[in-house]
Amino acid sequence: MRGLSNDTPGPGLSSAPGPGRVRGSFEAAVAAMAVLAALALLVSGCATGGTGARDEGPAHSDSVAGVAEAKSPSPSATADDHVDAVKLVKDDPNVSAAVKHELKPCVADEYAVDVSYGELTGGTVNDVVVNVMTCGDAVGIGSYVYRATGGTYENVFKAEEPPVYAEIDRGDLVVTKQVYEKGDPVSSPSGENVITYRWTSGRFVQEYSTHNEYSNAVGGDASPAPSGN
Repeated sequence: MRGLSNDTPGPGLSSAPGPGRVRGSFEAAVAAMAVLAALALLVSGCATGGTGARDEGPAHSDSVAGVAEAKSPSPSATADDHVDAVKLVKDDPNVSAAVKHELKPCVADEYAVDVSYGELTGGTVNDVVVNVMTCGDAVGIGSYVYRATGGTYENVFKAEEPPVYAEIDRGDLVVTKQVYEKGDPVSSPSGENVITYRWTSGRFVQEYSTHNEYSNAVGGDASPAPSGN
């Protein structure tokens, strides 16, 4: 029968670990915990975007480019559109004395003046279209176009044969002149002439002209037709 050695446990006996084996197991556990902690820290940094690799990737570069692009001026940017149209007309030597006389407040400090802004002459600042009307019947007595030149506005078009009204239509100047026959009330003209002008070689040139006739079946109180026709 083989005898038992000091290193081999017999049946029913357990072998107690020695000091060297306990120390080795403890050091292995500490090393494993350190690896797990480092891995968790790395994953956390990537997910939060605080200092991880995502802060240095292409996504960050794209966002910076977008901000720079948003700050770039738009090619269609223009100066402040608002002008004092009443003062513009009153100070204009090209406006007739008759129109200036009629240019007065209708109620308090409100004037019968329509103002439009848009591109007509190809300048860097919007052109200004001003229509002066009568207070009572809102009949157009003068239409003007002002072009920004050297920091001031220059009169480049005028029509003072009432009733007249000017508008901007897709880069063209459209002037409407109502036509009255004898006995027509102000509210019911017999027709209208619509003339389209285009800015060419530094001035407005007539491009199209259309005449429209209205129905005379519409009644109404007869009022004297505006002078000028």
